[in-house]
Amino acid sequence: MNTRDEIAALASISAGQPVAAPPVEWRVEAAPVAYETALAVMEARAAAIAAGEADELIWLLEHPPLYTAGTSARPEHLLEPRFPVFSAGRGGQFTYAVLDLKRRGSDVRRFVADLEEWLIRTLAAFNIRGERREDRVGVWVRRPDKGVDCEDKIAAIGVRVKRWVSLHGVSLNVDPDLSHFAGIVPCGVGQPRFGVTSFLDLGHVVSMPEVDMALQRAFGEVFGRVAREA
Repeated sequence: MNTRDEIAALASISAGQPVAAPPVEWRVEAAPVAYETALAVMEARAAAIAAGEADELIWLLEHPPLYTAGTSARPEHLLEPRFPVFSAGRGGQFTYAVLDLKRRGSDVRRFVADLEEWLIRTLAAFNIRGERREDRVGVWVRRPDKGVDCEDKIAAIGVRVKRWVSLHGVSLNVDPDLSHFAGIVPCGVGQPRFGVTSFLDLGHVVSMPEVDMALQRAFGEVFGRVAREA
């Protein structure tokens, strides 16, 4: 699993001054999107943002079942290749926040913390207490029902920064088949006291539109403006 320092090292140029940003485009997909298709769209959009030719993008989507291998992935973390495996030039996992960090202070560590805060506030809207950990990127939920010091990850963060534009983003577990995680060591965290959870696993039955709306509200609170819907 990538640390904050490792994620920050993926930035490729020196810091600049924050500049004013237009509204972020907010896009929601109703059906799963193939990973290869999403990757091509994301890369093209990031290049256009870096060139000043497009607005930033928050893209909420799901993929068909697959595994992604980030920059810190190890072969032994793939326990059972149940689904296609894609290499990704980023740390951690997915979902797409294509944002211009030059407009946000060019501070990668702060950006990762802001992504965590976005997820924590989204979870709080459903009375789920998500927490960050300094030694583990992502958002965690305490699970005393599973034992002393047990915690489950409910949201992952995996970003790459190219020309100060972020690629990939966050992954929030609403109601996935958690058995799929048995085929890998999720985010390289293999200690028995750490697991993976979801809204449904925690007893929260919610719809995707409800989660999407909560994500949009929390995004405006954390990043300073309300995204406009595409």
